[in-house]
Amino acid sequence: MTTAMRDILVSSDGVSVDLVIWQTYRKPMPSLLEQTLDINPGLAGLGPILPLGTRFKLPIVKPPAAPIRSDVIHLWS
Repeated sequence: MTTAMRDILVSSDGVSVDLVIWQTYRKPMPSLLEQTLDINPGLAGLGPILPLGTRFKLPIVKPPAAPIRSDVIHLWS
């Protein structure tokens, strides 16, 4: 199965893979960090803050559906 990828270029200071994922999807994306590190050998070795000019591939995935909201139960009324 081929996954679509987005090319990322780090062009500012203080950028991490987590930050790129958050800026791209604006919601928690379970296991996407691990998947990104698996696809890009050596990326984890660069440290938590990526150097300027770093290029890597970010998988394009469908964000998970919003959780079903349940009624709030108050223990004390």
